[in-house]
Amino acid sequence: MTASETMIATAEQIVRALDELARGIVRGRCDGATLALVGIRTRGVPLAQRIAQRLHDQHSIDAPVGALDITLYRDDLSQIAHAPVLRGTEVPFSVDGMEVVLVDDVLFTGRTVRAAMDAICDLGRPAAIRLAVLVDRGHRELPIQPDYCGLRVPTHGTESIEVRLQEIDGVDEIRKESRG
Repeated sequence: MTASETMIATAEQIVRALDELARGIVRGRCDGATLALVGIRTRGVPLAQRIAQRLHDQHSIDAPVGALDITLYRDDLSQIAHAPVLRGTEVPFSVDGMEVVLVDDVLFTGRTVRAAMDAICDLGRPAAIRLAVLVDRGHRELPIQPDYCGLRVPTHGTESIEVRLQEIDGVDEIRKESRG
């Protein structure tokens, strides 16, 4: 960890945050709608899988898990790459009439979530779309708020949040990094 990094959460704290997210999802369920989790690539996918496992193990709820690539739905696509890298959407179930919980690692401006909602609605007509995030860092540009939030970490304009997950990065931790 460099002088410009601050540890926000350890692996144990991430486990507790995911447990709370699962409990919140159970408490907030729609009556009669089947629950599905859809992770926003990249780190939202393993988080959705972990939450689904908790729902199964701790609450006897089986929820299918999908993966959403929102690249082509971004409103800044022309600014980020001439040839964007597509990682693929894998939602192996119909979202029609389902309560879809979008899962992402960090909520910042809300633009990623807006793109994800557009992508989900292109797949069908869910009964409801909810949002679960591991970290809410503030600074919204769109009127989007999480339904379920593991950690709220206020940041300044020169700071960013980096979520590292075992499945991708080899370690579970959350750090705040200062730029400049």
